[in-house]
Amino acid sequence: MPKTLPVIDLTAPVWCAPVSAAPLTDEAALEIALRLKALADPVRIKLMSILLTADAGEICTCDLAAAVNLAESTTSHHLGQLKKAGMVAATRRGMNVYYAARPDCLDALRHTLSTCC
Repeated sequence: MPKTLPVIDLTAPVWCAPVSAAPLTDEAALEIALRLKALADPVRIKLMSILLTADAGEICTCDLAAAVNLAESTTSHHLGQLKKAGMVAATRRGMNVYYAARPDCLDALRHTLSTCC
């Protein structure tokens, strides 16, 4: 029988002490790992880079697909994984979905991975 993983709300930023402050609990380690797993893809890193440097703040899936040279469905899949991890927010306008980066989530992750308290 496969082991069931605990249900964790990944949409909120991870707020725990830096990994170097003390040994992590199993739950904290899992929260960090799931967020890092969402980023562990070159396309997702590129999408985050595009969204973080966007002047408009939000970018349509169609424009993101063209920027990463993938089909919209594939791009939507990648964005969906980033959304589940709380890294991006989505807004539907008619037939289009616009995505924006959530820098607070990345800042929290960066703080968690930092070596200073």
